[in-house]
Order: sequence, then structure tokens, then C-alpha cells
Amino acid sequence: MPFGQFIVKVHGRCNLACRYCYLYEGPDRTWRDRPAAAAPAVLDRAAERIAEHAAAHGLSGAALVLHGGEPLLAGVDRLTALSDRVRDLVPAGCTVHATVQTNGTLLNDARVAALARHGIRVGISLDGGLAAHNTRRTDRAGRPSWPAASRGARLLADRYPGVYGGVLTVVDPRTDPIETYESLLALRPPALDLLLPHGNWTNPPPGLPVAGATPAGPGSGRPTPYGDWLTTVFDRWWRAGRRETRVRLFEECLALLLGLPAATESLGLDPVNAIVVETDGTIEQVDSLKSAYDTAAATGLDIFRHTFDDALRHPGVAARQAGADALAGACRACPLLTVCGGGHYAHRYHAAHGFTNPSVYCADLERLVRHIAGRLSDATAGEHR
Repeated sequence: MPFGQFIVKVHGRCNLACRYCYLYEGPDRTWRDRPAAAAPAVLDRAAERIAEHAAAHGLSGAALVLHGGEPLLAGVDRLTALSDRVRDLVPAGCTVHATVQTNGTLLNDARVAALARHGIRVGISLDGGLAAHNTRRTDRAGRPSWPAASRGARLLADRYPGVYGGVLTVVDPRTDPIETYESLLALRPPALDLLLPHGNWTNPPPGLPVAGATPAGPGSGRPTPYGDWLTTVFDRWWRAGRRETRVRLFEECLALLLGLPAATESLGLDPVNAIVVETDGTIEQVDSLKSAYDTAAATGLDIFRHTFDDALRHPGVAARQAGADALAGACRACPLLTVCGGGHYAHRYHAAHGFTNPSVYCADLERLVRHIAGRLSDATAGEHR
């Protein structure tokens, strides 16, 4: 499958120092040796490679994700120039959907207006919709990021709703799920991404097995703190009587249960279609792999000497496009296979066994999928009474 999502690291540093950050506080150290910002030559070549790939594969659409670090540190002019350049170069009939993913602290009226003029949507990363949820998101002097981030989110909601892409939040089972969800609703996002922390069997997330535990598959009987948190939010979302916001994880799970296609890294068996261009022009796999070990995302390729088709042939990318064949035997035998899909690839890692393991969140995913299936079954039965 050709790539359809191109993540370009326009800036490789961040103005925050979140204490849990898997990218800057995790095992990968490759960012230290890269330039802070992508040079114009790198961005120009990235645009050419994206257009080349779109033409070679007849893409009708391409997602351009302006990423970091904190991408707004590169300046809005550089972001808009890149998105314009990609749109100019792709073949006629290929629509470029551009998004910038930001921590929200640098958003102001002038910057958002410029992004809006150039058709760039804005996604914000937060830990919740209250100051108390974001205490670990501080700048390098230890000052809280919440006042600036919340101003940015409200600016989008109040004045630029057409640019507002949504909010990304990493699940923390130590928080109250309903309070967290409703606090995010107050920011009026058109969509929510509820993501599981990037842990694995060697470096498990809080509340899950001890480091190095033997990977356990379906039916392990393990506690499910993340599954419990998500099912609580699902019921609040499901019973609202109207769609207050899109929650992609829930909508994708429902679609997969109904036999419909759903594109997500966390669920289903669809092949991965995202690729990353780093600030030095290096081509890498997605950042989440950096939570496994140092250089886990490396391909040995770069945009000056290699095409994105070369990246498609990389063993790591091929493994992530192999569907069920790349999964552990316990996953292939599981009745939830086509919905769960083995979970996120990065969450399967174990230092002694590689990635051919069930997800460290296997029990949590089983809890969530079975819960949503039950709610869907109840609703369908009610319609046919």
C-alpha cells in the first residue's frame, strides 16, 4: 500500500518539557544529533518526494502533517510555504489535507489566521481540559503550559472553528474519566483522539505488568485500568443522545464491528500508510516506535537519495503492512482479531522477543471491544423489537 500520510518534522525541538514525553524522555536519542529546524532545502525536497509518490501511485488524497517537537517554533511562514509547495506539486486531482499538530501554547490570532488562509487545520495535544490535568506539561523553567494552551484552544473554538481539527489526549487511568471527557468537551473540539500511552512489555505504562514480563495474550485475566477508563467514557459518549464530538477510537471500533473499513494505528488490520521526514531529511517510520528502543524508527534512508517507494520496501514498513501474518499466534487465533488487529505495533515490543507479541494493552483492548460490541448489540436488538 502506498503512503498516504506524510509527517514532516518542520522543527525538532519543543518549548515544553513534559515529564512523561516518550520522544525526548524515552529511550531514543536520535533527535539530539539532528538540526533543530528543517532547512528550506529539506522542506523543498520533501515536497518533491510527496508529489512524486502521489503521481506514481495515483493518489486522490494525501495527508500532510506538520509536526515536531513543536512545529510552530519553525514559524508560520515556513509551515504555509511547505503546504503551498506540496499542493502546487502534486498531480491534478490529488487533494492535500494539511494539519499542524501543536501543544497550543504559541497559537494567537495572527498565526491562526495565516494557517486558515492557507488551508491548514490545527490539532492540539492536551492532557485534559482543566489546569489540574496538565500539571506535567510545563516549560523548561517549570512554568505551567495550561494558561497559554487553553487560550489557544478557545481561540480556535471561538473564532476559527473551521480550522479546529480537534484535541489529542493520552489516557491516564489515574484521572476521573468523566471529568476528563467533559472538561475536553468544554473546549468544543470537533473530534477527540484518546490515545493509549506508548508503553510496551519492556517499558510498561503505569498500572500494567512489571518490566520484562512474559507477554500475555487474550484471556489473561490481567487488570484493565485503561480499558475500564475508556469504557466509562464510551458509555458517557454513547448515551449522550447526540454526537457532542467525534471520538475516533470509539467510531473506528464501531465501524470495524460492523465490518466497515476504519483507518487507525490502534485497531484493525489495515496496513500502516504513514511515513516521517525528519529535520535532516532522514526518512523514518512513525515516532511511536521510538518508545521501544534507540533507533527503532530508523530506515537508513533519506529524501535526497531515496524515494518513498524505497521506504515501502524497508523490512520494518513491510512488517507493518503484512496484516495478520505479522501478529503473534495468540492474536491470529483471537475472535477479536479483525477489530483489535493486535493493537498498536509499538505496544507489542519486548526486548527479548521483538514485536511479535500481543499488545501490552491486550486485556484492556479486549475489555473495550467486548464492551462496545455489547452496547452495539443491545442497540441493534432494540431496533428490531
